[in-house]
Amino acid sequence: MNSKDFIKVRIEQISSEDESEVIIRCHKLNPRLKQVIALLKNEDVRLIAYVDNRTFQLMPSDIFYIESVGGKTFFYGKNQVYESKTRLYELEETLEDFDFFRVSKSMLINLTKIQSFAPTTSRRLEAIMQNGEKVLVSRHYVSTLKRLLNAQ
Repeated sequence: MNSKDFIKVRIEQISSEDESEVIIRCHKLNPRLKQVIALLKNEDVRLIAYVDNRTFQLMPSDIFYIESVGGKTFFYGKNQVYESKTRLYELEETLEDFDFFRVSKSMLINLTKIQSFAPTTSRRLEAIMQNGEKVLVSRHYVSTLKRLLNAQ
């Protein structure tokens, strides 16, 4: 690590009448800074999900992957599947700062929930999630995913 890899942190205490704010000054927005931003934003983002007649508020970090099947969208948690009324492309926009990555036309995965990868036939990858589920990465997205993971 060189000196440019370190993040300088400066904290200013302000009066109670002033609004708190976080300013990030950087030469380039790198993956480490993106993680800091996602952590700061995580307090505000809650996704509404449903199981039977119950409504849940989920944090992005609770979701392993998101899949669209038959016109419906589902959140897959550690041990539970939830339904969402939000379209996949809208979720992709909402979660762009939260380590979610599109792995196929119908699926987004949380990169922080991947345990390992294994190659499959037809130049695809199989992502083994921390909850044991296996998710296929379409060959169209494999090279982008590899580049993204190498940058982190």
